[in-house]
Amino acid sequence: QVQLVESGGGLVQVGGSLRLSCAASGRTGSRYVMGWFRQALGKDRQFVACISWSGETTYYADSVNGRFTISRDNAKNTVYLQMNRLKPEDTAVYYCAADPKYSAVLATTPDYWGQGTQVTVSS
Repeated sequence: QVQLVESGGGLVQVGGSLRLSCAASGRTGSRYVMGWFRQALGKDRQFVACISWSGETTYYADSVNGRFTISRDNAKNTVYLQMNRLKPEDTAVYYCAADPKYSAVLATTPDYWGQGTQVTVSS
């Protein structure tokens, strides 16, 4: 089992920045792909970004590519999502997730989920 706890959400103005963190505990010795997802009110959960265990490979949704950056610090068992140039449409609950396989993360079906953190972008 892996437990994931997100932090760093909040209220920010359009064009601002936030950095989300996700701390993992439990079976963190395995090599998990880590991902970020978001779910806006009344919409389906959608993929945002993911990163390989080594940190060398990353994927982004088109809607955030160039504005968001995912990174990880395996020594701290933490993954980050730096969000810049935020837009109102980025408003959502952001979830951290983990799975040994890219396919599961990209399919939005990872084994482990955090509880989510709210990001609200005001205009």
